Amino acid sequence: MSYLARWQRPELTVGPAFGRLFNLRDELDRLFEGSFGDLSRTSRLLGVWNPAVDLYEDKDNVIVKAELPGLKREDIEISLHDGALTISGERKSGEKVENAEARRTERFVGRFQRTISLSSSVKADKVSAQYKDGVLTVTLPKAEEAKPRQIQVSAN
Repeated sequence: MSYLARWQRPELTVGPAFGRLFNLRDELDRLFEGSFGDLSRTSRLLGVWNPAVDLYEDKDNVIVKAELPGLKREDIEISLHDGALTISGERKSGEKVENAEARRTERFVGRFQRTISLSSSVKADKVSAQYKDGVLTVTLPKAEEAKPRQIQVSAN
């Protein structure tokens, strides 16, 4: 297996303003070229947690699946307003390990909110949600006017 190595230009002798500009560019390069672990660490430092969401659509339903591991059902809130589904809640901090210092913490805690714009109108009174094994599944039945229709062609 071969590995790619990033070529780094030799340091240039420039004034302090340009040096800071190059440092900023290097930091941005590291952010975008880094591993997902680095990106998740940056997100955690910013206090951001957005659970992964999948969106499916068939002829009768819009289905949204969200990964919410470690949450209790009562910690999840779902609302539907103006053609947008909002899933929000809070993951509480885990148990502390007695007499131990954390060496690495990668699990997100805190509030989150995901809003998904729906491309079809849905029957709000028929929406259902199921939470099992850390995955929330929201099924939104399409309104009749949003379902595809077969149109008969008549001969004249």
